[in-house]
Parts: sequence; structure tokens; C-alpha cells
Amino acid sequence: MLEQIECVSPCHFGLEAVLKRELKGLGINVSEVTDGRVSYSGDISIIPRANIFLRTAERVMLKCKEFEARTFDELYENTKAVHWEDYFPADGRFWVAKASSVRSKLFSPRDIQSIMKKAMVDRMMAAYHVNTLPETGASFPLRVMIKDDTVTVCLDTSGESLHKRGYRTSVVKAPISETLASALIMLTPWKHDRILADPFCGSGTFPIEAAMIGCNMAPGLNRSFISEDWTDLIPKKYWYQAVDEASSLVVIDHDMDIQGFDIDGDAVRTARINAQKAGVADLIHLQQKDVSAFSHHGRYGFMITNPPYGERLEEKKDLPVLYKQIGEVYRRLDCWSLYLITSYDQAEKYLGRKADKNRKIYNGMIQTRFYHYRGPAPHSRKP
Repeated sequence: MLEQIECVSPCHFGLEAVLKRELKGLGINVSEVTDGRVSYSGDISIIPRANIFLRTAERVMLKCKEFEARTFDELYENTKAVHWEDYFPADGRFWVAKASSVRSKLFSPRDIQSIMKKAMVDRMMAAYHVNTLPETGASFPLRVMIKDDTVTVCLDTSGESLHKRGYRTSVVKAPISETLASALIMLTPWKHDRILADPFCGSGTFPIEAAMIGCNMAPGLNRSFISEDWTDLIPKKYWYQAVDEASSLVVIDHDMDIQGFDIDGDAVRTARINAQKAGVADLIHLQQKDVSAFSHHGRYGFMITNPPYGERLEEKKDLPVLYKQIGEVYRRLDCWSLYLITSYDQAEKYLGRKADKNRKIYNGMIQTRFYHYRGPAPHSRKP
């Protein structure tokens, strides 16, 4: 069994610091932070813990090797030199699921995938003294990143992306991913004892992720991971330990005030189904309502939302009125904060004032801004 390992987790560009903070909160040593990814190290038990606990990572990838390659011959030889028998059993099914190349002479993903597969097969046949490999056992997908002729080879321990928590089987148009929603909430000062409302809740991602954060429910508790079958590499006891740890930390707080609204009734029905599957339906109030009708008697709340961006030209004309409505609603709320992600470059103008802060974040391929309008903090209670 591998004693010390290094893992790499990609995340949304601009949110690396949030993922780093998560890892440190788990007691995991962070070794490097680069654009869109964070590297960290430890023993093999960090793989189950990272998969189950991380809210903002897209995947947990086990780094197998890093080497230089400027030709396909070098790529083959260096790949073949890796001790793949330490990772795959004799019947393991392995392949390069994805290859990417930036500023490298090796620019063809298909060629990279086929050459590396051949090198791994040749190494495995020699290591196990066989002429054929059955590949009928557990699956081991690899991800390869080549940048400036440096090849980084990783095993994808997650399988399906970590944004797929298992609760959102139904979505509406232009959904925000679960990992991005969690990261944005974690960029605000919101805590479970403060009000949170999303007037454009769509399929319910912001309210559901907030409820899971509020009751300390690990995002990976209700799904499986491809590396659970890697019993030669990751003993089952580490998965059991991680699940037990996560389960013991859940505290269901029925006093949380988390609300989601949307003008689309189908979206609200979808959000209710998703909240039920996530196990937080009793913690969230979901209702069909136009943003202009939103109000709340409470103070010091948070509006955290992902309104329409007008990515389609025919929708652009509606944005000034919509963002004016958002600004008017926000000004009616007593001592609230507004956090809003959008690619609409006139957002501040129609919201009615310049944001206290904005952060550039990529939502998929769309460059957006996360606008912070900070309300006052509640007065501290006297002991």
C-alpha cells in the first residue's frame, strides 16, 4: 500500500482559497495552490475524507507521476517506467479518460491517450508476467495534463464529478453547480443562525447547499465513488471511518431560516424534489414568487443569488428592469447583505450603487463577477 501520497483537486478559477481553507479545516496538508487547482498530501486515508467532505472541489485526483516529455517516444518510455502494478491489480481496467495539453509539442489528446495506454499495458504485462490483460476488475480512469512539456498523470478517485452530490436529478435552465454554490456561500459571512434567501432559486442549489452547510452535512455522504472498489489500494476501513466521521458531525437545525423563491412554478417543484433527496426539505421554505414581491421582516439577513445573465440576445433587453427590481427589493430589507453572481456588465448601474467588493469567477466558460453588498453585522450580545 502507498504510504504517502499527493492529491490534486481542480476547482472553479478564482475560488482556490476557499478549497485551500476547506482542506486545512480537515487537517490536510496543502502543498501547492495554482490557477484552478490545489495540491495536498498525506496518507491514503485522505482520499475517502476529501471525496466525502470537500464542498468546493470538482474531483480528488491521486498524483501518480510527473515527468518531462517532448516527443511521443519520451511519453511512451516515461509512462512505461511508472510502477503501475502498485496502483492497478492484474485484472484492473485502466484508461486515460481525459488528456489536455497547453504549450506543448504533444498537442493531440487522442494520440496522448493511445500511446499512454499502450505503455501502461506493456508495463502491466511485464510486471504480472502475462501476455494479455483481462481488464475485468475495478475501473481506474486516469487524467493527464501536459503543460510546457511537463506531464502530470493522475488517477481520478472520484469517478463522477464531485458537484454531483446525488440529490439534483432534476435541473432547470442555467443552473449553478453545487460546488460553485457552496464556494460562493462560503465566501460570505453567512452562518446557520442568519437568514438566507435566494429569489432566483431555480432547482434549489443555493438553499440546499446552505442547509447542508448549516447542519454540517458532508456533501459526499449520499453518493458513491469509483475508488471505493480499489480495495488493494485503499482499505475499506478508511471509507467506513470517513463515513462514520461525517455522520457523527451532522447536526440538524430546524430553526434555520433558509428560503428559496422563483417565478417559475416548475423550478420550485423541482427544487422541492431535490431538497427532499438531499435530506434537507424540512429546513428550507420554497415558494413560487416573483422577485419584486420578496420581503422579509427579519434583520441582518443574506440574499445570495444567481439571477439571469441575459446570455441570449433576446433576454438582454429585460435585464435593466430586472436588476432595478433586485436593487429596490434589497433596499427595502433591514440591514441585509446582498451577494450576487452575474456576467451582466451593467449590474451595478441598475442595482443602484457600486458594490463594496467584486470578485472575478468563471462559471463554466462564462466570466462572471460575484458582487458583495455588505450590510451591518448584528450587534454583539452582552454577556
